[in-house]
Amino acid sequence: MRSFSLRMGAALCLVAVMAGSWFAASAQTPNPGAPEIVLNGGTSGNVTFPHLRHQQTLVDCNICHSVFPQKPGAIEALQAQGKLAKKQVMNTLCTKCHRERKQAGEKAGPTTCTTCHVKG
Repeated sequence: MRSFSLRMGAALCLVAVMAGSWFAASAQTPNPGAPEIVLNGGTSGNVTFPHLRHQQTLVDCNICHSVFPQKPGAIEALQAQGKLAKKQVMNTLCTKCHRERKQAGEKAGPTTCTTCHVKG
C-alpha cells in the first residue's frame, strides 16, 4: 500500500510540475498584437502597418518597442506629451531600418513617405 502511495504522490508531483511549466511558458508569451495596424499619419495620410510581417522578420519586439510601449495609441500619447517627436518613429526606426536593409542587399520595405502614407 505504501508503494502505491509513493507512486501516486510521484505521479501527482510530475503532473503539477508539468502544469506549472505550461502555465509559466504561456504567461511569458507576449501579446502579438494585431497582424495589421492602421497608424495615424497626420496630414500625409494614414499608414497601414504590416505588424505581423515585421514580427516575423525582426523577431525582437524591442527593436521598435524600446521607443514606445506595446499598447494601442502609445505613439500618439507620447507625441502629445512631448516625449516623442512627430516623425521620430518613421525617421529613426522605419525608414532608417528599411534603408540599411536595402544597402545590405536584403529585402526591405519602402523608403519614401508616400509609399506608406495614403490619403483617404
